[in-house]
Amino acid sequence: MKIYSKMLFISVVFLSYGNALMAQTIPKNELIFLTSEWKGERFDDGRPKIPDELLERAKKIGIDDAWTVLENQGYTNQFEGNWKMVHNDVPVVGRAVTAMFMPSRPDVEKNIKERGINSQGRKGNTNSWPIEELTTGDVYVADSFGKIDAGTLMGATLATSILSKSGNGVVFNGSARDLEAISKIEGFNAFVRDFHPSFLEEEVLIGLNTPIRIGGAMVLPGDLVLAKREGVLFIPAHLAEQVVGTAEFVSLKDIFGFEMIKSKQYTTGQIDSQWTVKIKEDFVKWLERHPELGKMTREQIDKILSKRTW
Repeated sequence: MKIYSKMLFISVVFLSYGNALMAQTIPKNELIFLTSEWKGERFDDGRPKIPDELLERAKKIGIDDAWTVLENQGYTNQFEGNWKMVHNDVPVVGRAVTAMFMPSRPDVEKNIKERGINSQGRKGNTNSWPIEELTTGDVYVADSFGKIDAGTLMGATLATSILSKSGNGVVFNGSARDLEAISKIEGFNAFVRDFHPSFLEEEVLIGLNTPIRIGGAMVLPGDLVLAKREGVLFIPAHLAEQVVGTAEFVSLKDIFGFEMIKSKQYTTGQIDSQWTVKIKEDFVKWLERHPELGKMTREQIDKILSKRTW
């Protein structure tokens, strides 16, 4: 009796684990392998969980400064431009939930939908399935091979659902519909290739929380998405703290430098070269006089300056 109960327990665990794997194209251990540089907390499916506090800080950094840090670290394929947006002044910042779409093929779409509905409890068309995975702070990032006509991955209804689940917008290598209605959803933004009045047709979700390509950039689940007017930068999770911290410092350094040069306390050459101990001390004192800009210790400054990549 005990042996039977134990075997039944193992079978239930195995089936549950198998269904969990089917909810994404790659197994959890493969996702952990691909993002092995990340040493922090993870979601249940293995996706890196960048802290909420870091996401808030990332909203204030410049995309140019962040790009420079990545470029000098050897990450040269993380930026993609040429987007249309709902709003020019609403950034989209958060953790990537990735989706890969392909042109539909009847047998494949039939199998995927049957499995999703019968084994995973999915509902609706496959373009709504990634929305079910969203949590607060996530960004729905989808590659639908740049399709515009009949490539609309969302309209106003799905946009409302996305915002309610993630508090965020989307990045689609494809299109969206209902621009007029979407533009009235406060706090929501979409980076898409174009807007089109058509409905989604002949597309099927082939990968959920898998590596995807957005134009010339590789995106992994859990990447820090930084989408602003210049374009979209996908920051690997393990570099998020370094990129945000350095970008924050560069922004503060520029403000401090302009003020010091205008007051003739230091020259341009002194500000733009390796800082002396005196300049570092003056910078810390300057920050103390401007608490609204944040705080940095001498140790933090020294660490950033020792790994200068900007």
